[in-house]
Order: sequence, then structure tokens, then C-alpha cells
Amino acid sequence: MDIYRVSFIGHREVDDFFFVEDQVDSVVRELINSKEYVEFYVGRNGEFDTIVASVIKRAKRELGEHNSSLILVIPYPVADMEAYENYYDEVEYPRELHKVHYKSAITKRNEWLVENSDMLVAYVVRDYGGAAHCLNKAIERGIEIKRVDRVSVERNG
Repeated sequence: MDIYRVSFIGHREVDDFFFVEDQVDSVVRELINSKEYVEFYVGRNGEFDTIVASVIKRAKRELGEHNSSLILVIPYPVADMEAYENYYDEVEYPRELHKVHYKSAITKRNEWLVENSDMLVAYVVRDYGGAAHCLNKAIERGIEIKRVDRVSVERNG
């Protein structure tokens, strides 16, 4: 089976919630409809991650569960693991992160996302911070990038 891996990265706060939700929905549905199997890798560290998980779950309900999975990638162990396991199809705690200091764990997890993906879907409206750093890593790596912020979408329209 051909597995296509897609990671999502974005700022904790989203300025244009409905626009971003619509953009993510379009990308997710196109991938589910065009790929044999899609693994969607997400975090849980802010509004963008919440939008993404919700959109993927809704798309899977409407289009079918047969060719995609929603995978939470955690940067460190979490207390309420059972709740996460009930919400997501899988919870991944990459072995490479087991010995990472907690202050750098999210950055290292984001780098893991880039290194293990065929595509990065990015909500990045500032050129600094963790999301921008991760986007730059994806550009350096040469993976496909879909931008879902209003400025990038309207510019490339």
C-alpha cells in the first residue's frame, strides 16, 4: 500500500479561523480523494492543531474511514493518554524524542514531522517562532508545502 504522510504546522493562535478551516478542509478532502492511503500527523498545541484535527475527523466521517488515519504526535508523555487514544486513530511518541529536554521537545517534534512527511500543510503568518522555523526546515528538505494562511493563498491563488 502506498502511504502518503502529511504533517500540519501552525501558530498557536489563528487570526482568520473560518478561512483557515476552509483551506484545511479543501486540502484534507483532496488528499483523501486522491491518495491510496493518507496518514495525517498533527500536534495538539494550539488553535491551528484543534482546527486541523476537527476538520480531519469530519472529513473521515463524511468520506469514509478506509484510507486515512489521524495520528497525534506527542513531544513528551502526557497525563490523559486514554482521552487522546479515544479521540485520535493513533498516538505516536517518536523514540527520537524520549531523551529530549522538555523545553526543546516541541521544536524537535516539529522537526520529526518534517523529516517524516511527504507534505507539510502550514499556517505561518510570521517569519519567526516555531512554526516559521519548521516551515523553513520543510523548504530546505524540499517537501511539498501547502500554505493555508490568507496572504499566501491570495498571492498564489
